[in-house]
Amino acid sequence: MQLREVLGDAARDAPSVEVTALAYDNRLVTPGTLFFCVPGFTRDGHDFAPDAVARGAVALVVQRPLGLGVPEIVVDDVRAAMAPAAAAVNGDPTAALRAVGITGTNGKTTTAFVVRSLLEAAGLHTGLVGTVNAVVGGRERPMVRTTPEAIDLQRMFGEMRDAGDAAVVMEVSSHALALHRADAIHWAVALFTNLTQDHLDFHPTMEDYFLAKRRLLDAGPEVAVINVDDPYGARLAHDFPDAVRIGIDSMHAQVRATRIESDASGSTFNVGDLELRSPLPGRFNVLNVLGAVAAVRALGVDDATIADALPRTARVPGRFEPVDEGQAFAVLVDYAHTPDSLENVLLAARPLTGGPLDAGRVIVVFGAGGDRDRAKRPLMGAVACDLADVVIVTSDNPRSEDPEAIIGAILAGAGAGVAVEVDRRAAIERAIGAAGDGDIVVIAGKGHEQGQEFEDGRKIPFDDVTVAREALRARLVA
Repeated sequence: MQLREVLGDAARDAPSVEVTALAYDNRLVTPGTLFFCVPGFTRDGHDFAPDAVARGAVALVVQRPLGLGVPEIVVDDVRAAMAPAAAAVNGDPTAALRAVGITGTNGKTTTAFVVRSLLEAAGLHTGLVGTVNAVVGGRERPMVRTTPEAIDLQRMFGEMRDAGDAAVVMEVSSHALALHRADAIHWAVALFTNLTQDHLDFHPTMEDYFLAKRRLLDAGPEVAVINVDDPYGARLAHDFPDAVRIGIDSMHAQVRATRIESDASGSTFNVGDLELRSPLPGRFNVLNVLGAVAAVRALGVDDATIADALPRTARVPGRFEPVDEGQAFAVLVDYAHTPDSLENVLLAARPLTGGPLDAGRVIVVFGAGGDRDRAKRPLMGAVACDLADVVIVTSDNPRSEDPEAIIGAILAGAGAGVAVEVDRRAAIERAIGAAGDGDIVVIAGKGHEQGQEFEDGRKIPFDDVTVAREALRARLVA
């Protein structure tokens, strides 16, 4: 493909150069590659351009001239140039896919899984791009980040199209929207779940965070779906009056859940005259399902198919995931790592306690990630103390920070009587060892993650579900 065709107007005066591949990592450059010199947060791609040229890059996209002997296309924002170029090279794949984008602080993964399940039940082969994994042509593959870089993402879309997928469901992070990874996508449906405090290490303010999320709706989807129970969602609905409004409390919701009943096995509720049964417990999951229902309706899925398929929706790994070894108390693993998501999980867990006179306790184990939004740590401590009976604060992914310092920040918002166990495995074992009949142990923060991250990028294998299962087995045979 000619360089002018790849970059459009930005390269209209470029010489005739045949481009066979795109790259933003110099180590992946092969002869014929167009190399994007992306300024990063710790490294600048311009510094790696000489190596890219040595490896066979035939042209560079730059923000400043480098004079390296190959054509250089100077643009205002290299990142913003990547997505349309990647879409062009891959034949604009989302023009052939019904793309559903889901953004928000919490609920993206669960909603994406439910949407995909319902679309598959309706006969639409559907790809997935999300936090837990990706699915391309029916085959799973691991994910490194929630939303890949545009070059990788558009390539994946092309693979979905070529494998026979008719639709794709994608979690869209605020980072991806702010950094243009999700540009050049033809959205059939854009869904906003909620906005609560998170990622303020990246976004300067909550307003900046909100405006990043808003970009998904600004992209002009065919249909927008907005949770108007959320105050930021209500604000969006005012700005996008044609959006489908979902909710439980809001009387302005067009798709509204009523007659909600929830227990450990799931939830039942009505949407108008439609009676639905979901295997996902908790009020917050009812909202997630509402969003999924509105999204698939917009794509033509009928209510009979929704009602029939919804009870068979698989639980999402690490999202309110039960760990059962026959013990007389419940253990749940959840990805909750924000004040709001921790609150949702603990509120949903409370009704699931049993035991004599319904006196079961909620026991929570959680921490907070290092090198991330620090302001949320004391807020999480306060939520845990307000809603749980036993609180054990531990390490999460400390990354470059001192785990004890992170715990100290959590404790600043917590009340008296909070236990501390820095070692996460020991903390989980302690919680399970303390549980009695009818209690419920909530292990929060890491969910589906398969490792624990420490300084210098060191990562050790760690899975909350596996560790909890081992602790349960050890207790049961003791």
